[in-house]
Amino acid sequence: MEFSSGFKPVTIQPQEIESKSFEIIREEFGDHDYSEAEFAVVQRIVHASADFELGKSLVFHPQAVEAGVRAIRQGRPVVADVQMVQVGINKPRLEKYGSSVHVYISDPDVAEEAKRHNVTRAIMAMRKAVKEAEGGIFAIGNAPTALLELIRLVKAGEAKPGLIVGLPVGFVSAAESKAELAKLDIPYITNIGRKGGSTVTVAAVNALSLLAGQVVE
Repeated sequence: MEFSSGFKPVTIQPQEIESKSFEIIREEFGDHDYSEAEFAVVQRIVHASADFELGKSLVFHPQAVEAGVRAIRQGRPVVADVQMVQVGINKPRLEKYGSSVHVYISDPDVAEEAKRHNVTRAIMAMRKAVKEAEGGIFAIGNAPTALLELIRLVKAGEAKPGLIVGLPVGFVSAAESKAELAKLDIPYITNIGRKGGSTVTVAAVNALSLLAGQVVE
């Protein structure tokens, strides 16, 4: 395959494209202080976003990767804040361990309660989720209000997640919600600043499910 400009793809083979991509990421990322397991997550996020600045802004609780892998291998549920996150997560790798992905934001009872309490559906979805997903992975890539509510529930002793992947994107409370998450003494993966989103949250969870298949306990 060659174009009129003279450009010719390095390869059109899927596995070779991915391998070459990760090679480029390792070369261009440069020196870092991430552990090998943490950097496996970082690479997936950079691969999904082509954003090295985002990759370098990631922050891991010391037990984050271990906790995420353990939750998956124990078949704990994954809770997504929105459907975009739910759709992107690799289901077969989770199902291998009896895990599944849940999203509550469109549930009729969540919508009704949100209207009654005059709060976002994301907030009510977290209130419902924590009752059904103890020890699970909470993957938040879109709604800062969901992350702030989850943090509140953790502090109140009403939520016991195994891991929080908190990477919401945006201009209103996104950076602030992640800064608050980084203050918690429970496993989390987050980043500094406004960047984030559903795609990178999916990449983080998928990286953990890959690690779950590689880690020997």
